Amino acid sequence: MKNCLECGKPLMGRVDKKFCSDMCRNSYNNRLNSDSYNVIRNMNNQLRKNRRILEELCPEEKSKTTKSILVNKGFDFNLITSVRPTLKGSIYYFVYDYGYLDLENDFYLIVKDKRLDK
Repeated sequence: MKNCLECGKPLMGRVDKKFCSDMCRNSYNNRLNSDSYNVIRNMNNQLRKNRRILEELCPEEKSKTTKSILVNKGFDFNLITSVRPTLKGSIYYFVYDYGYLDLENDFYLIVKDKRLDK
């Protein structure tokens, strides 16, 4: 006789059954995947925060800001969702639909990608 992988109760029913209930199955899988979920959750939270910061600083299609303002608001320059080079060789770093371009003297141009507005 087999026992539930989560609570250890004896299993009745199908031969290949591993859990006695949906609750035990969910608990087992949540515990098994919790480390990887935490990493993903933390990254997604910071990406959302980065996007909110860019959105707040760019109420129109374009705006300029400084690196110190971004850093003080908690912006993480290591987390982006895409990179888009221009024909002139500049590189825009995007966080979903908001992007920024590194200008001179620690200034940044922030833009909203209108192609994603649908």
